[in-house]
Amino acid sequence: MALLLILSVVAFALIIAKLLQFMLLRVGRHGPSRKALDLWLDGARPEALKQVSACSSILSDILQKLMRRALHGSTDRDHLKEDIERVCNVRINTLRAWLRPLDMIAQTAPLIGLLGTVLGMIQAFQAMQGAGAAVDPSVLAGGIWVALLTTAVGLTIAIPVSAIVGWFDGRIEAEQAEMEAVVTAFFTGAAADRGPSRVVTLEAQQAEPRYAI
Repeated sequence: MALLLILSVVAFALIIAKLLQFMLLRVGRHGPSRKALDLWLDGARPEALKQVSACSSILSDILQKLMRRALHGSTDRDHLKEDIERVCNVRINTLRAWLRPLDMIAQTAPLIGLLGTVLGMIQAFQAMQGAGAAVDPSVLAGGIWVALLTTAVGLTIAIPVSAIVGWFDGRIEAEQAEMEAVVTAFFTGAAADRGPSRVVTLEAQQAEPRYAI
């Protein structure tokens, strides 16, 4: 029970830390980045860069890097695309930090509870064997109840932690998908959504007059 209590405290602390991290990085808040990308593709480069610089989300940071490199025009398209993938992978790994310990707690808490139950049952049956014919059923039932308590506590810890880890994974996968969509739209000009007449490729963007940053 003491070990399960420690695990519950650690899990609670990690969950609070992850929630604060998601809040500070504005995970899931894609509206400002989408608007900045639309401004960029419409040709309003300074306004797009200003808007994306004012937002502190993880997606805006990636988009800001792309815009600054494109305005400088000093980076090859393929090199820029490859390097921004590296940046995206680093950001996703940052979001996945501390999820593995939470997942381990969700998996090990029921096993620790089951171990406590098995040990308690062993003690209960040892006591029953030592009592011989003078076994008190109420005492035996009390020992079994206490032994089963550890399994119940372990499951009580594991079920919500497992659900929260799944929720975190879902948010991270959604953020990764949005990163891929925004980066692809930046390089392709969002041809599928905007139509060929409004598509501006990265080469055309870099050929335009550069703006002061």
